[in-house]
Amino acid sequence: RKNRMKLHIIDEAERCLKCKKPLCQQGCPIHTPIPQITQLLLENRLMEAGEILFANNPMSAVCSTVCNHENQCEGHCVLGRKSSPIHFSSIENFISDSYLDRMEVPKIEKNGKKVAVIGSGPAGITVAIKLALAGYKVTIFEERSKIGGMLQYGIPEFRLSKSMIDRYKKKMEELGIRIRPNTVIGSAIVIDNLFRDGYSSVFVGTGVWRPKAIGIKGESLGNAYFGIDYLRRPEAHQLGEKVAVIGMGNVAMDVARTALRHGAKEVTLYARGKRISASSQEVSYTKLEGADFVFGKAIESINEAGPMFKTSIFDENNKVIGYEEKLDQVEADSVIICVSQAPKNKLVLTTDQLKTTEKGLLLTDENCMTTHEGVFAAGDVVQGANTVVHAVEEAKRAAEGMIRYMEREENE
Repeated sequence: RKNRMKLHIIDEAERCLKCKKPLCQQGCPIHTPIPQITQLLLENRLMEAGEILFANNPMSAVCSTVCNHENQCEGHCVLGRKSSPIHFSSIENFISDSYLDRMEVPKIEKNGKKVAVIGSGPAGITVAIKLALAGYKVTIFEERSKIGGMLQYGIPEFRLSKSMIDRYKKKMEELGIRIRPNTVIGSAIVIDNLFRDGYSSVFVGTGVWRPKAIGIKGESLGNAYFGIDYLRRPEAHQLGEKVAVIGMGNVAMDVARTALRHGAKEVTLYARGKRISASSQEVSYTKLEGADFVFGKAIESINEAGPMFKTSIFDENNKVIGYEEKLDQVEADSVIICVSQAPKNKLVLTTDQLKTTEKGLLLTDENCMTTHEGVFAAGDVVQGANTVVHAVEEAKRAAEGMIRYMEREENE
C-alpha cells in the first residue's frame, strides 16, 4: 500500500505548478510552504521536507489526516478551478508519517526554567514541543488517563488512529517532557501552586469539554445524551436502533458515523434551517454510511418516545421566519444533542485574576497572555470549538509569547 501511495503522491507532486504566489499556502491557516515541500519530495529529500513541515506545524501528521482540506490548501489550489486540485493532504501525510518516527531529537541544552502546560490536546502538545526544543523543562498536566485531548476523546478512531497519539507521546518523552496524567488543575492543585513551585510560566490548553445544553424539557432523561460525552466513550452507551442527532456540525457527523458503527440501524440528523455547518467531505461520508438528513425541524422537547419538533417556516431566501403550530413527534430510542461546547470553569473559579468572555472563553492579548500575569492560553479555550490546525497556529504564537515573557522576566 505504501508503494502505491508513493507513486500516487509523486504524480501529485509533479502536477504542482510551484506558483510564485501560492494560494494554497495562503489558504492554509498555518501557511505550510506547499511548493517548497512538493519540490523537496521530487528531489528525494524526504527528511528535509519532514523537518520543515514539523518545524512549521508539529501536528502536521495529524492535520494531514483531519484538516478540512477542501476549504483550505486544496480548496485554494489554482488547478482546482479547471480540473482537480493537488491533493496535498496525501503528500503531507506521507512525508509527516515517515518523518515522525525517524525524527532525531536534538541534544538540547536546558536553560533551567520550568513551564507548566495544562491540557494535552493539539494546543498543549504544540506548546510543549516548541518550549522543550527551546530548552525549557516542560511538565504537562492532563485531566484524563491518556494524552491527546480532542484527538484522543473527540475524534473517532476511524478518522484518526489512536496509535498516532502514542507516537507523539513517545517523541515528547524523548524531548524530556514530563506528563502527569489524571491530574486536574483547579482541584487539589491550583494555578497559584504552580508559580509557588517554581514554574516560570503556565500555558492553558484545556479545550471546550462542557456540552452546551439547548435548555429544553427532557434534556435530563435517560434516552438523551450530549455528542461530546458520547464520543468520549461510545461503547459505554446503549443507544438502541433508532437514533436522532440534533445538529449538523462536524461533531454531529462524527456522532452519526460512530452510532452506525456501534449497532444503530437508523440514524437521522436534524437541523432547524437548511444549512449544514460540517465540512462537505464529512457530510459525504456520513451520507455514504447511511445516515439521513432532515431540515426545517427545530427541537422543542424530548420525551420517552423521542424528540418533539417544531416545523420551520421559510421565506424565499430559506431563512426561518416562524414555526407551524402543530408539533411533530419523532420515534427514536435515543436523542443525541450536538449543538456546541463551552469550556469547563474549574480554572476560572480557582484563579483570581483569570477573566473570561460572556461565553466563558479565556481573554488573551496579542501575545496570547491571559489577564493573569504569566498565564498564557490558546486553542478552543480561547477561540471556542475550532479545528486542530487553528489551535496549532495559535499555540505557536503562545509559545513565542511565553519565551519573550520569560526572557524579559530574566533580564529584569
